[in-house]
Amino acid sequence: MAEQAPQRPFDNARFREVLGHYPTGVVVVTAILQTGEPIGMVVGSFTSVSLDPPLVAFLPDRSSSTYARLRGTQKFVINVLSAEQEHLCRLFASKSIVDKWADVSWTPAPSGAPILENAVAWIACELESTTEAGDHDIVLGRVQDLQVHNPALPLLFFQGGYGRFAPSSLVIPTEADLLAPIRIAELARSQMEQLANELNVECMAQARVKDDLIFVASSGRTRDGLSPKRVGRRVPAVPPLGALFVAWADDSAVENWLRRLPAPLEETQRVQLIDGLSRARERGYSVALQSPVFREIEVAVDPFAKGRFTPAQERDLVRLMAGLNGLYEPADLNLPAGAAVRLISAPVFGHEGAVELVLQLWDLPAGLPAAEIQHYADRLKAAADAVTKSMAWSGVK
Repeated sequence: MAEQAPQRPFDNARFREVLGHYPTGVVVVTAILQTGEPIGMVVGSFTSVSLDPPLVAFLPDRSSSTYARLRGTQKFVINVLSAEQEHLCRLFASKSIVDKWADVSWTPAPSGAPILENAVAWIACELESTTEAGDHDIVLGRVQDLQVHNPALPLLFFQGGYGRFAPSSLVIPTEADLLAPIRIAELARSQMEQLANELNVECMAQARVKDDLIFVASSGRTRDGLSPKRVGRRVPAVPPLGALFVAWADDSAVENWLRRLPAPLEETQRVQLIDGLSRARERGYSVALQSPVFREIEVAVDPFAKGRFTPAQERDLVRLMAGLNGLYEPADLNLPAGAAVRLISAPVFGHEGAVELVLQLWDLPAGLPAAEIQHYADRLKAAADAVTKSMAWSGVK
């Protein structure tokens, strides 16, 4: 008999990588404990099992501290999260937040278990059985009641990241949220053209739609004489990008912006970003310095802008963008030798004081002294202020 080859050690990382290419839905299993307090656990392994009798199952990690409290609960609800509820997923998955239910809206199922507001669907169950399966349990639930609560796109987990289902015809949708920024950009057109011609630069208009920054208009040409190609492009609003859209907003908007970074902020990084917001607010404009990393971002952003990115590609892009911290909002416009300004941005305000659009000057000449940088910034601010006034006169919202 042939000698059996020694078995290689199992590669856990490869197991996760390969299985991560299979997308799964994301649910939160909720219940009421004997103490009367609600509990919620994020689960990525959930499935229907049987129609007769109606059974579903979820597979929790037995080492989970939340599952240790949830285990054995006789009645629970499966909440199918929508693509707009990634924040709830991260909230319930967090190990550092003590009171996870403080700001969560829910209503009780007949069993009392929480039904999360705006979940796509809820499935109320009674515990049927629990079976050990390696380092997980298979928890079987008999369905007592169920309902589609909010017929929206579900939240998906894929390659270690969160996303949504996108039909091929909707890869790059024309979003209703873009209509207002485009109308404002049309109001800004004459100001943008005047700036581009006077200063010999490219002038862009940028909007924020949900968590993305999108270029919606441009005037002028790049310094190499080519027409700009950024219109329609989108990038994630990851700090320090998008600072002007939150510089005048409340603390919760700032915190949501900071949370888009790929790793927990060190205190020095947090202080640097908060100081940058204050500096931009005081100046009334934002300055970004040139760096080779921008070229890497231009290459990495292409699949993201075209809607053909995977979560892994998005994480790489976000990591690159996070590396820009320190290039924005320099304290002194007297730049050291070799440093150059990449772009200057100024806000256009809406009727309620929120930043609705950002005008930007790109492709500035190298080696500008502080006085010249200030001149460019002052001209841009004047143009943005004129657009803000035009909005008030025209009634555009």
